[in-house]
Amino acid sequence: MAYMPVEKIFKGSDSIYKITILAARRAVELNNGAKKLIETNTTRFSTIALEEVAAGKITYKTKK
Repeated sequence: MAYMPVEKIFKGSDSIYKITILAARRAVELNNGAKKLIETNTTRFSTIALEEVAAGKITYKTKK
């Protein structure tokens, strides 16, 4: 897996667990045929999902 600084992935987030679940769900979507939202050289879905989160292409909303 490619190295990515933790600060870049978790910036603007209040929970490491939410980001982990978000990236895991996105990796499943990519595995099921979803298009990549960023240009990358890697083929691993987990790495692509983390890169998308770090680039700000994938976010989450919480219910109140």
